[in-house]
Amino acid sequence: MDIAALRARHPDHWMRAAAIRTLTLDAVAAANSGHSGMPIGMADVATVLFSKHLKFDPTAPRWADRDRFILSAGHGSMLIYSLLYLTGYADVTLDQIKNFRQWGAITAGHPEYGHVSGVETTTGPLGQGIANSVGFAMAEEHLRAKYGAKIQDHYTYVIAGDGCLMEGVSQEAIGIAGRQKLSRLIVLWDNNDITIDGKVSLSDVTDQRARFAASGWDVFHCDGHDPEDIDRAITAAKASPRPALIDCKTHIALGHAAQDTSKGHGALTDKAQLEAAKAAYGWTAAPFTIPAEIKTWWESLGKPGASARAEWETRLAALPTGKKAEFERSFALDVPAKLAGAIRALKKQAAETQPKLATRSASEQVLNVINPILTETFGGSADLTGSNNTKTADLGAFDVDSRKGRYMYWGIREHGMSSAMNGMALHGGVRPYSGTFMAFTDYARPAMRLSALMGLPVVYVMTHDSIGLGEDGPTHQPVEHLAISRSTPNTLVFRPADLTEVAEAWEIAFTQKTTPSVMALSRQNLVAVRKTHTNQNMTAKGGYILAEAEGKRQAILIATGSEVEIAMKARDLLQAEGIGTRVVSLPSMELFAQQDEAWRKKVLPAGPVRVGIEAGVRQGWDRWLLGERGKEAKADFVGMSSFGASAPYDRLYKEFGITAEATVAKVKALL
Repeated sequence: MDIAALRARHPDHWMRAAAIRTLTLDAVAAANSGHSGMPIGMADVATVLFSKHLKFDPTAPRWADRDRFILSAGHGSMLIYSLLYLTGYADVTLDQIKNFRQWGAITAGHPEYGHVSGVETTTGPLGQGIANSVGFAMAEEHLRAKYGAKIQDHYTYVIAGDGCLMEGVSQEAIGIAGRQKLSRLIVLWDNNDITIDGKVSLSDVTDQRARFAASGWDVFHCDGHDPEDIDRAITAAKASPRPALIDCKTHIALGHAAQDTSKGHGALTDKAQLEAAKAAYGWTAAPFTIPAEIKTWWESLGKPGASARAEWETRLAALPTGKKAEFERSFALDVPAKLAGAIRALKKQAAETQPKLATRSASEQVLNVINPILTETFGGSADLTGSNNTKTADLGAFDVDSRKGRYMYWGIREHGMSSAMNGMALHGGVRPYSGTFMAFTDYARPAMRLSALMGLPVVYVMTHDSIGLGEDGPTHQPVEHLAISRSTPNTLVFRPADLTEVAEAWEIAFTQKTTPSVMALSRQNLVAVRKTHTNQNMTAKGGYILAEAEGKRQAILIATGSEVEIAMKARDLLQAEGIGTRVVSLPSMELFAQQDEAWRKKVLPAGPVRVGIEAGVRQGWDRWLLGERGKEAKADFVGMSSFGASAPYDRLYKEFGITAEATVAKVKALL
């Protein structure tokens, strides 16, 4: 690659892009850590994108109609930090650049949503950004149909590398986008043919252009170091009626001694090589110094966006009062005041009728009440709509010809579905929830973790939550999955026992602003256990006394979900023998842990023996059995210690010893 020729051909562009390259080299060298090659290689593409196409306003980084820029190849974080500093985002100061990857700095090793204005999503786990982008683009399409193009009309741009495209989630994502013809989604592929181990050909021979085309995308290409060619390709992609891939042929670590090598992927810190690269760029400024005329040019790029944003605010203000209020409420993640009353009315009805039904069916009843009120909900299922019970009659399907629809048929794509839900939540104006079988938490897990890390109130509906699903057998019967979700920080896991608890759980989930929720719901029918109505949301307490002991309290049975009715049956048997037994329903361990000591002590006092009952593994239960005033010698657990089996659910519960009789035996042994 002839650097001198590139400089001579487009001298102004070259020096502006060199600002990204030199900031990257300086920051990575100062940290002695990071990834230099991708920011250096994609600097030309980013410069053209920000200067000629991206609609943004650094003074209003959360403006709802901005274009979204996603750095899926998050290891190249100095690309986005450089862009944000250069264009004038207030919190990305030169000191933040100098403290790249250091304690207390917002310029973390990989970009983190919520830490840095202008970072739209947390990336680094490869493939997640491109999968998030599908949700961003879907949200834009949906809200444009709902509110009109004067209110929502923008693009989602993604920079993705070879690693992003190798990750399996990328295929799930591009399959969804192609099927839905998400024409506002443009992926800029950093095609540099290098990974950490060496050439891409060491591990992959995929024709990426053909793959995207086969998935329903329009495919373009450009010389990733020619600003005119880059501009041409982006302009064409924007006019495409389908999602677009732009194959940007680039050189990793352009102009550095490590160019076009796997070494160029990582931290380029050799002082002599760094100085030689800067000399090749024609850069004479001191480290971390951007000449005034270059910085001024970069800062000017936000002015058209500021004007567009002001015009947009005028259009928003002109909306009918109710429509404007709904738009602002949905982006603020506030819920309508009448939601609480609707939930209370449903709970009252449940107490009166005491229906026997699966909690997945109870969930559908609750959503039938919620969805017409909370009009920003957006449901879906990974090809299990009839099993997850996530679709209500009022939603309508989201599709190419029905963008106002609020239900998505994701196909068998749990990972892509979950990542796209994160993108929808990040975009704003939409509250996504979708379902699959709980055993397939494994397929959704990377995105679920990022929901928690980013603080996104996504709701994961996980039905068929135990061996109670029966004949499908151990491949589909979750035993460890409750523990997996409960072990994740900033996640609420709900395992409700009946319609009342399901209603309360959904009310809590939809009032969260910074926490995802997991709904663990049964396939099998369950008897109602909450037989007396109260306006108070008891599930919000996490755990509460469902039935008190008669006589001297000798035992406390703690159960969740489908096992609460087993606890109640065991209580009847124990009380018949004069053993006073309290039953505690524990629909959310996380919320119970958040209660003050007085409440937890009231529910779980010292003294009685304790038995936990749940059709899953014991991990996570010992805090409630041995801690919180409990003792190991006075505690036991009824649950699973192996995988399940294929048989009718009632036979499975008997064979695995999850019964009222087994519970009684445990209590007696402890006494």
